[in-house]
Amino acid sequence: MLRMALWQTRFFCTSFLLKALPWATKRTSFAHRNSQVSRGSWSRWSQTLRTSVPATNSVHKTSASQTLDKESLAKKLFHQLVGGHRAAIAQCITLVESTHHGKQAQARELLAEILAYLKKKTAENDGIPTSFRIGLTGPPGAGKSTFIEAFGKQLTEAGHKVAVLAVDPSSSYSGGSLLGDKTRMPELTRDMSAYIRASPTAGTLGGVARNTNDAIVVCEGAGFNIILVETVGGDELQGIKRGIVEKVDLILVSKADGELKVPSRRVKAEYTSALKIMRKRSQVWSPKVMQVSALTKTGLTEAWETMEEYHTIMIKSKLFLPKRAHQHRTWMWNHIRDNILDIFRCHPEVRPEIPQMEAEVSQGRITAGMAADLLLSRFRAKATAHDNGL
Repeated sequence: MLRMALWQTRFFCTSFLLKALPWATKRTSFAHRNSQVSRGSWSRWSQTLRTSVPATNSVHKTSASQTLDKESLAKKLFHQLVGGHRAAIAQCITLVESTHHGKQAQARELLAEILAYLKKKTAENDGIPTSFRIGLTGPPGAGKSTFIEAFGKQLTEAGHKVAVLAVDPSSSYSGGSLLGDKTRMPELTRDMSAYIRASPTAGTLGGVARNTNDAIVVCEGAGFNIILVETVGGDELQGIKRGIVEKVDLILVSKADGELKVPSRRVKAEYTSALKIMRKRSQVWSPKVMQVSALTKTGLTEAWETMEEYHTIMIKSKLFLPKRAHQHRTWMWNHIRDNILDIFRCHPEVRPEIPQMEAEVSQGRITAGMAADLLLSRFRAKATAHDNGL
């Protein structure tokens, strides 16, 4: 995935965007008028129906039908997804984001089908994945949504299919997310060659949601060849954090128009100089700094050409596939970490002790590290007893 930083002229930023397409269900009311069947005849007919069909058979058939539907859900969604059914994209992403145990099993089956399909397409493309993943992050007000709107429209007009996955921060108090990025991308929302989906972080750190990688796989299975991922971002200070700047492959100075055109050139020069003294992460690619304006549409073509250049160089240097494989391993360990934490919190020996430990830490009786050690010792003791058959 190409990591892109979008810097605003007034303050530094990296950003990317995504929004969810609401799929409305039309409700239709039916009026029963002038029925030709009288109440008496209807009653006699329904009574005959009930007596002619044994109740046990009805229950058995219903149960078998429900089992068949459950077993075929993943394959049914897969065929709809690769068949171009737009509604299936949202259904598949909702399934892979579910925390329900039964739905997670269906999600694993669905993802296995999609991965096998993508592997076949990759083999037909000389072993090179057919999609290009681009990540963007940055603070609020940097022009992320406006940039995605203009940039995405340019890509779809060039014949690309663009999926935008926006990760929205969740409230630390209520746990809710606004998921309102789509309202700032009206043109791209109406574009049938684009798909926008927003997902909450739900407490996941790192700027992306827990199942963002799975959502990317779903979008690739649906035929989108460019995946834009907007991370949560941060404040204005992240633009001057060395660790953030060192990780990006491209820096875009946004809002390079009007009164901000001259200051944007100064910001570009400052970052160009700063990158020269930083240690290079790659021997084949050096991060570039460019000016863009979504308002005047200037710099968008040049930015895309630079992204394509990066993509081509990484493939020719045989670094593209190892880098993506490393990303997949990172996602695997992220899932393991999250699942282990869930198991730990729900453990019967640990869960009852958590409120007391939290209270003692809050009151200053013990340190956070001491509380963690006590809870972990309870967890280990139960695990050891289980291994010994006690």
